[in-house]
Amino acid sequence: MATTRLYRCFFLVPPEVQLLDITGPAHLFYEAREYGAALDIHYLSMSESPLEQSSAGVALGNLETYSGYTLTSDDLLFIPGMESRIFFAPGFQEKSTSFLEWLRMQYHNGAKICAVCTGAYLLAFSGLLDGRECTTHWKYFSDFAQRFPKTILLRDRLLIKEDNLYSSAGVSSGIDLALFLLEELFGPVFAAKIAKEVVIYFRRTEKDPQLSVFLQYRNHIETRIHQVQDYLAQHLSQKTKIETLAGTVHMSPRNLTRLFKNTTGITIGQYIDALRLEKAVQLLDQGEKVQVVAQACGLQSTNQLRTLLRKYKAALPSER
Repeated sequence: MATTRLYRCFFLVPPEVQLLDITGPAHLFYEAREYGAALDIHYLSMSESPLEQSSAGVALGNLETYSGYTLTSDDLLFIPGMESRIFFAPGFQEKSTSFLEWLRMQYHNGAKICAVCTGAYLLAFSGLLDGRECTTHWKYFSDFAQRFPKTILLRDRLLIKEDNLYSSAGVSSGIDLALFLLEELFGPVFAAKIAKEVVIYFRRTEKDPQLSVFLQYRNHIETRIHQVQDYLAQHLSQKTKIETLAGTVHMSPRNLTRLFKNTTGITIGQYIDALRLEKAVQLLDQGEKVQVVAQACGLQSTNQLRTLLRKYKAALPSER
């Protein structure tokens, strides 16, 4: 490592913490320390107890009390998500007054405060997000916006940085946030080494959407349309006729076309374009040749690929 500057990294362990929210980022910082990064790692409890139960039932121990530390600009604090019934409970904010005051103090001391998933609720309860941009897990958008109207909630962002406040969409996005911070602290080459160590080859950034197209348009219970979506994703490199699709779900092409649009809100052609676009962006980011990308996306030529990218330029995660 080119720097010997010591950073302290604190991971809050709230009651019924979501395991991946904390273990994902914590493991990346552990690997970073193994690779020579000057990191001092601590795990904090919101109470006096050295033990907390996770939402999955696994207990996490050897925790230190948050009030025993004063953070500085050389420190990071990760706030993972927890079971919603904890922060939805009446009086949660009042019961957490001491912690929220401590949290505000650490922010004003210059510490980087990083919320994963519903950890954004703790930041919002503290007032630190008033007038600032943030994101959280998509399931909580409506409640969050209603509960914290002064916060600028961005609904289709994987992670957001504003000043020394960071927020991420949820669960695995905490890993993306950890890599983002490691790059800020130690540079892109070092962050890439850590990503490779934990076998993350496709890194997501601030500009990427929360949900992959493979997950979008799937919030329905129409089994036949799920089957068609699965078929299209699995045969993207092939040209699929509407008659073939209809035959897989025992429908007429006309009925399938109408049902798909009514169920998902977009046409089959638009859905195929969305699948191709995401696949193309992923392969191009991995350094694949344009001809290979076009074939993998079921396109006849590189010109068709360029036309697709131009057509949906506004939907791309970053300028290309």
